[in-house]
Amino acid sequence: MYHLHPTLAADTIYLGHLTLCDVLLMNDSHYPWLILVPRRADIREIYELSEHDQQQLLQESSFVAKTMAAFSQADKINMAALGNMVPQLHLHIIARHTTDAAWPQPVWGKVPVKPYTEQQQQALTSHLSHLLQTDSTS
Repeated sequence: MYHLHPTLAADTIYLGHLTLCDVLLMNDSHYPWLILVPRRADIREIYELSEHDQQQLLQESSFVAKTMAAFSQADKINMAALGNMVPQLHLHIIARHTTDAAWPQPVWGKVPVKPYTEQQQQALTSHLSHLLQTDSTS
């Protein structure tokens, strides 16, 4: 049975779901940063997904990356499935700007996390949830 890893649950804000994945907002206002988590139990690597689910993940990640790029006017979209700290398969989609706190380095550990204020969180989750409702990935 699928359960969201406790670290992901603690560090993110639930935005909604696509056909395969839950969509989470990383609670760090330094970067527009979404995380896709396939709703499949005991999966650590992309190759462990069925071929159908692999294709669905590619479609969903492309849809979310394109949406994030347009929403944030990103200079670059970073995508990664690391899993060193959280073994559950999850895909980071981070909108990067040449002016962001970590550019051009990876975002991890560069600056302390800066959680969204309640007002920022409400506005952002409402807007992103609306943008992601158009799930053209199924």
